[in-house]
Amino acid sequence: MSPTVVLVGPPGAGKTTVGGLLAERLGVTFRDVDHDIEASAGKPISEIFVDDGEPAFRALEVAAVAAALGSHDGVLALGGGAVLAETTREALRGHRVVHLNVGLSDAAERVGLNTARPLLSLNPRATLRTLLAERAPIYAEVATIAVDTDGRTPEDIVADVVEQLNEVSA
Repeated sequence: MSPTVVLVGPPGAGKTTVGGLLAERLGVTFRDVDHDIEASAGKPISEIFVDDGEPAFRALEVAAVAAALGSHDGVLALGGGAVLAETTREALRGHRVVHLNVGLSDAAERVGLNTARPLLSLNPRATLRTLLAERAPIYAEVATIAVDTDGRTPEDIVADVVEQLNEVSA
């Protein structure tokens, strides 16, 4: 079993919103690895970061991604930092991976800058800028398709993703 498509991208790219709509459009189920982590840990990701630290969260994330890649056949959304792990990047090889790209302005507007996202709790705009710059090459490395999301509706993004998936499959 393998996901129909895996969505990657930074916070605010629209992985959860676009993922749900994309799954609906493709007639498959949607799964968000961040929700899997929260369910298995019994607490929100922000609490995992505070209580257990980022390394503990990343270990949970690697395990959750591996489990989802092997058990889910619909649309799968990964957390923004999931691709930081070499193990996860290796596991993504051979999958149809869509990088939802977003610029700083749109990302900041979408995530809000007073957010419960743990990596954005201190100086969120500067942190988000750094995350976008540092992770962009990694998202590009794992992606088979890239879609820009700035200034676009989720429905428009889904249509673009479906069109590009069809082109890749043809």
